[in-house]
Amino acid sequence: MTQVNRLDGGQIDRGSSLKFKFDGKSFTGHAGDTLASALLANGVRLMGRSFKYHRPRGPLSAGSEEPNAIVTLRDGARAEPNTRATTAELFEGLTARSQNCWPSVKFDVMAVNDAASDFLAAGFYYKTFMWPASFWEKVYEPIIRRAAGLGALSMQEDPDQYDKGFRHCDLLIIGAGPSGLMAALTAGRAGKDVILADEDFALGGRLLSENMAVGGKAALDWTTQTVAELSSMPNVRLMTRTTVMGAFDHGIYGAVERVSDHLFEPAAGKPRQILWRIYAGKTMLCAGAIERPIAFENNDRPGIMLASAMRSYVNRWAVTPAQRVAIFTSCDDGHRTAADLHAKGVKIAAVIDTRSETPMSMDYEVLAGAQVINTKGRLGLAFVEVQQADGSMRTLECGALGVSGGWNPNVHLTCHQRGRPAWNAELSAFVPGGTLPPGMSVAGAASGDLSTYGALHSGAKGAADAFGIKAADVPTAADTPAKQSAFWYVEGCKRAWLDQQNDVTVKDVKLAHQEGFKSVEHLKRYTTLGMATDQGKTSNMGGLAIMAEIAGKGIPDVGTTIFRPPYTPVSIGALAGRMRGMEFHPTRLTPSHFWAKERGAVFVEVGNWLRAQWFPIEGETHWRQSVDREVKATRASVGVCDCTTLGKIDVQGADAATFLNKLYCNPFAKLAVGKVRYGLMLREDGIAMDDGTAGRLAEDHFVVTTTTAKAGPVYQHMEFVRQCLMPDADVQLISTTEAWAQYAVAGPNSRKLLQKIVDPEFDISNEAFEFMACANITVCGGLRARLFRISFSGEMAFEIAVPSRYGDALMRKLMEEGEEFDVVPYGTEALGVMRIEKGHAAGNELNGTTTANNLGMGRMVSKKKDSIGTVLSERAGLNEEDALKLVGVKPLAREDKITAGGHLMAADGPVDAAHDQGYVTSAAYSPEVGSMIGLAFIKSGDARMGEKMRLVSPVTDSEVEVEVTSAHFVDPEGGRQRA
Repeated sequence: MTQVNRLDGGQIDRGSSLKFKFDGKSFTGHAGDTLASALLANGVRLMGRSFKYHRPRGPLSAGSEEPNAIVTLRDGARAEPNTRATTAELFEGLTARSQNCWPSVKFDVMAVNDAASDFLAAGFYYKTFMWPASFWEKVYEPIIRRAAGLGALSMQEDPDQYDKGFRHCDLLIIGAGPSGLMAALTAGRAGKDVILADEDFALGGRLLSENMAVGGKAALDWTTQTVAELSSMPNVRLMTRTTVMGAFDHGIYGAVERVSDHLFEPAAGKPRQILWRIYAGKTMLCAGAIERPIAFENNDRPGIMLASAMRSYVNRWAVTPAQRVAIFTSCDDGHRTAADLHAKGVKIAAVIDTRSETPMSMDYEVLAGAQVINTKGRLGLAFVEVQQADGSMRTLECGALGVSGGWNPNVHLTCHQRGRPAWNAELSAFVPGGTLPPGMSVAGAASGDLSTYGALHSGAKGAADAFGIKAADVPTAADTPAKQSAFWYVEGCKRAWLDQQNDVTVKDVKLAHQEGFKSVEHLKRYTTLGMATDQGKTSNMGGLAIMAEIAGKGIPDVGTTIFRPPYTPVSIGALAGRMRGMEFHPTRLTPSHFWAKERGAVFVEVGNWLRAQWFPIEGETHWRQSVDREVKATRASVGVCDCTTLGKIDVQGADAATFLNKLYCNPFAKLAVGKVRYGLMLREDGIAMDDGTAGRLAEDHFVVTTTTAKAGPVYQHMEFVRQCLMPDADVQLISTTEAWAQYAVAGPNSRKLLQKIVDPEFDISNEAFEFMACANITVCGGLRARLFRISFSGEMAFEIAVPSRYGDALMRKLMEEGEEFDVVPYGTEALGVMRIEKGHAAGNELNGTTTANNLGMGRMVSKKKDSIGTVLSERAGLNEEDALKLVGVKPLAREDKITAGGHLMAADGPVDAAHDQGYVTSAAYSPEVGSMIGLAFIKSGDARMGEKMRLVSPVTDSEVEVEVTSAHFVDPEGGRQRA
């Protein structure tokens, strides 16, 4: 298709033709075009459908305030719904499709909603779908869900990267129009560190769209010269394609930089978008103003747009929306648009001005005191109906209508910290109020100074005042005071549109007031006014004005809704940055990670840690084969497991023993040097908090271990006790979890393996280094290490620790020296199997609801000393006769499965919550037992050994007969670990 609406001039690169597709049809545009300008150039006005009534819609604006031309860009995994065609840069191979329509934008079945609009008025969803109740789930909800939403996700993983970054500056300037450029010049020449951010891909703001002179030269030439000077300053950073989307506390601003959105795909290694956190000493908001539309009958047809947007398309992109255009205005700005279009050879049907006194023209007809009262056209504008000053009617043929109801300063960012704008009666608009984010000032049209010279002057002055420096010389420019009168809507219309994306009309606002929704916040929620993707940038003021008129109040008395970040929609990818997949949160690697990776380990996330889950070998096709082999080999000879992830806390000081005696419910004051003790830590309410060990390496030095999951919380708890409960105690703490690589060496040959690497002066025989011993030693010819004789597997076992930087080497050494014993590495699955076989409590049992009594450790709670949680652990409710007790369960039929989370019921009787006897916390297949086994909490479990019960799991729809056993399935006497 030829570019039938392309004009001469503009700022596009005509030497670069770009092919793109929209709704499957091929078109051609140029570098510098947006998708909207390229489609208009090709004669395409219809770009989408509205949300509720599915009415045909084309672009209303030329910027980020666009409510109508919302499309899906790209295909496949890179598909991006809800993109504004007015800001999407054209690139070679771009594909886009209209959304919120089916089967096509020209023929949308859901447009039937428009015919049923009398039944779908504002608030209809609060009054309908109420009866019959049975219809909600089966009829109403599926229909609503199918109709709801804008666009559709690809449901594929986004292949692109997103990033986050931090920047600092003396002055952040938001908006690169005339005021922003002058502020940057002033501060930049004074040596201040400046960031100039603008959402557009070219700097200049409205100067890019206006046919005027600045400093005795064309506005575009002055802009180009100024940007070149700023680019040459090392202290000035120009950030195009960057939207400052929020003003946050302490001078921090969020900004989204669209690094690669204008490319077919990002360059290798480059992100698609970056979310910047900018720390600014001072901030100047130079965000300009947004033109406001006028509401009248059928003012939403494709081809009807803001007059300033029409001027942008003509002057910047050399595009006219139609060959014959009319203008409807209540201010001088509409006449400027007509003049620019006429200068480009576009036929002006008429300028319809609501004012009786209006500028006249020799080039086209001006209808003073007239109003547009209706429009016609099926999928786009064809005619406008005008009521002239004398009351007579007139129909004008035109393909586009430019509308100008004045300008609203862009105050959004000034209100992000709950500031309120102030009403300016002269402008009939809200301007920034007295309460701004700290360090922020406002200049240019955003402050209500709507003349070009005023914007230039206020930008220079604002930067100068912020730092007490000399303002840059202000170039000459038009200084005509802005004249705009309030004209919000044409009276007597049936359906005059305010919020064009959400299909909110003047009638809807009146209905809301009639039904009692008189607060501006209630109005917003009842009608959805301003709740679309544009956040009401072009609709809120009209709605507020009508609400005020109905209520008999002034607009400032009605007030505004709360402005909140983000200023424009932000992709979830940008908010997430690199935090996706394995980088969703920081990943901590064990010292043996790379060795384990070489061995083909399968890894699992354990908190922030990545741990080896099992180590498959050739011929193994199922994880159970690997785990069973690791368990059997460890119990038969020796296995090694990286247990570095267990929390390790050094406790030192003269009062270290007293401190631990306070923390643990069992005694620690008299623990001998060179010994380890198992400890149970209670919360203040008597519930078990964590378990672990404490080894006494010296009179004033303990090494405490915690579970992996509770390493952080336990350390915080210990610091609270040290600082708040025992502030005078001579005790110091430091977390050494990452400082020491620690390995469990378990199995009958564990001592023989360690004797090959422990230096000969250290005797680790059973007589010299018995169960629950600990010591500082050296290994491999002088490397300092720590050795603990403790077992989590129930076998003879040791835990050996070396400084983390030697962790990888130690693992390789253990594997090398252990070859003669057929040593195996084992992962967390085998570790879990062996601890269940031995009956050790872990995170599943220490679940925040269990007590020492439940765990079978009630006798550990010392009555002879004061410790945290001891008193409240004696509450009657925690020590009832039928309290839950930790036991083991195994199936009567070996092939049956034990399900963790399943509930235990009596062998006979009902299966319901009232007859629940307990639940399974952990389950695994035991190669030693030859069936699945589990740990469970059962009422009076210690008195029910041998009882037959039913294990039921409604989630998995299973029921299995089980037997209650001791929790110690393997070596209940503990002979192996003491060998």
